[in-house]
Amino acid sequence: MQKTIFITGASSGLGKGVAKLFQSKGWNVIATMRNPDKETELNLLENVTLLPLDVTNVANIQETVKIATQQHAIDVVFNNAGYGLIGALEALSDEQLVRQIDTNLLGVIRVTQAFVPYFREKKKGLFITTTSIGGLLTFPLDSIYHATKWALEGWSEGMSYELGLHNIGIKTIAPGGIKTNFAGNALDVVRHPAYEAGLEKLFGLMNPSNFEPVEWIADVVYEAATDGKNQLRYVAGEFANELYARRLEIGAELAVKEMNAMVFGDLVN
Repeated sequence: MQKTIFITGASSGLGKGVAKLFQSKGWNVIATMRNPDKETELNLLENVTLLPLDVTNVANIQETVKIATQQHAIDVVFNNAGYGLIGALEALSDEQLVRQIDTNLLGVIRVTQAFVPYFREKKKGLFITTTSIGGLLTFPLDSIYHATKWALEGWSEGMSYELGLHNIGIKTIAPGGIKTNFAGNALDVVRHPAYEAGLEKLFGLMNPSNFEPVEWIADVVYEAATDGKNQLRYVAGEFANELYARRLEIGAELAVKEMNAMVFGDLVN
């Protein structure tokens, strides 16, 4: 029986990569994005349905989920919509704070909430959420982004208990850098003169050679969707696994000191 995946943030990057992979594997794909009328690739693929979805709009979420569940028997919800926010806290406006939390955290929670009754009635279903290696460790000048991704990791773990009562699964995918447009239009950089030197050193550490093809991370999403394992977290990609292994090896306190030395070591007054 043909299965169906519902994807948020499918207009580019990992979301689009996952949509193409699942379609190639014979799945029905419901690819959602803010402006589906601008999509020029997924709309040409068989068994792909485009729907409008702004994860910061509660009414839009409810309407799109209603349409999707009426059209297809959905098996997997892939919460992927999100973006990066880099900058010192004192440089960020309240509007930027709210937008980051509204998109990365509340968007995932609200989409999930809209689907839970549907999966509960079916007595099966799976939620997969893109978090980040930044949900398991931290980099300087990313505090609000980390706030959303660490929150998603904790929320997913907490949700696993209540969802498990109804045979519903929940998993997270924690990649490092991906060779997508995330570092372009999906990244909001806010500058402040007091932190500029540190910001430049941070960008120096974000070596594109460590970024991995979107197809590699999409493969991990497919694995999580089909392996049947009761596994909560999937650290995705070589770079992310190296970073996480180092943190586990030396412990959180030393890992923080090590990262601080790499970025701010020669900048502290």
